[in-house]
Amino acid sequence: MFNILVVEDDASARLLMCEVLRGAGYTPWPAGDGLEALEVMDHQQIDLAIVDVMMPRMDGYAFTRTLREGNSDLPVLMVTARVTQEDKRKGFQSGTDDYMVKPVDEEEMLWRITALLRRYRSATEHRLTVGSTVLDYNAFQVTGPGGTEQLTAKEFLLLYKLLSYPSTLFTKRQLIDELWNMDSDVDEHTVEVYVSRLREKFRDNPDFELRTIRGFGYMGMLKEESHA
Repeated sequence: MFNILVVEDDASARLLMCEVLRGAGYTPWPAGDGLEALEVMDHQQIDLAIVDVMMPRMDGYAFTRTLREGNSDLPVLMVTARVTQEDKRKGFQSGTDDYMVKPVDEEEMLWRITALLRRYRSATEHRLTVGSTVLDYNAFQVTGPGGTEQLTAKEFLLLYKLLSYPSTLFTKRQLIDELWNMDSDVDEHTVEVYVSRLREKFRDNPDFELRTIRGFGYMGMLKEESHA
């Protein structure tokens, strides 16, 4: 049973979200703002936080930054009515793991929670298993039916990111912001080069493929899903 922290200042939205989570088998812990959420975490083990952005006293950005500055790797799903790229960038800069725009689709929220919890468990174990392929975070190695492939740090982190969220589209800009220093001179062509390298190294892998969504970005696809 996973404990999900719901940080939302709107009482009706908070209640509805808690009911959806409870119906999906999770245990929700409500909080009206970031400060109240931190108080909950002082007394309760939390597995994931769903966090609104605009809240009194401590907003979602400040709450997430506080977690990261305290070396907490708690998965955070940020939920907000804000939709601009700058708002999303600010969210990722503060340390959020995923981002949803209101009005929230309940089924999609549950999918994203499942993916975040799976990724968190994988990160805790320092490995991700995709079919018969294992990504070893400690060694930056990928072991599959064809043997073991040693990757550079950026190659590994890019592959790990795409396969942690199968069938999820990531824009080139998102990948740059999350995997490279935002102030660096890395551009979208750099991402294209890295994806091309990974495709060449794993072109015969039976478990996954990296798919280009032309004009948008990339997604990792599990071959079982892509042929389903």
